[in-house]
Amino acid sequence: WSDIRERFTATAGGGAYLEHASVRRRLAVSATAELRQALLVTGFPYDITSRGEAPFVRFARFVRATQGVRRDGSAALDLCYVACGRFDGFWEENLKPWDLAAATCIAREAGARFSALDGGRYSIHHGDLIAANPHLHPAMVALARHDPPPTD
Repeated sequence: WSDIRERFTATAGGGAYLEHASVRRRLAVSATAELRQALLVTGFPYDITSRGEAPFVRFARFVRATQGVRRDGSAALDLCYVACGRFDGFWEENLKPWDLAAATCIAREAGARFSALDGGRYSIHHGDLIAANPHLHPAMVALARHDPPPTD
């Protein structure tokens, strides 16, 4: 339960749901298609000083390219908020499996696409993650890698 008495649940293959005030609704990621209109959320690694300038440089790129970036403090809740469309995408590095285990199932079931920051296959044991709706995911990967934006 979050402070506002919301419960996010999911089962693999069974969808993702938000329960609040005795109402249960199925979740779906946002439909935002352009990065410049996206509201993203991120976090910073606990050991930020050991990562050099890269997290700050990446953060600045996302701030300049989007409608806005928030930092809430809980990777699990951030992913749930992507799942219900409150945020359009999420990225963070150096996460641990306990930060993500339940929330990745919730976001996947809501339609989020996942990858490592470099666009490679995401693993809960790797720790670097981009999660977004399918429209924004390629642009977020390109920006995280600092590639030219993809064109459709």
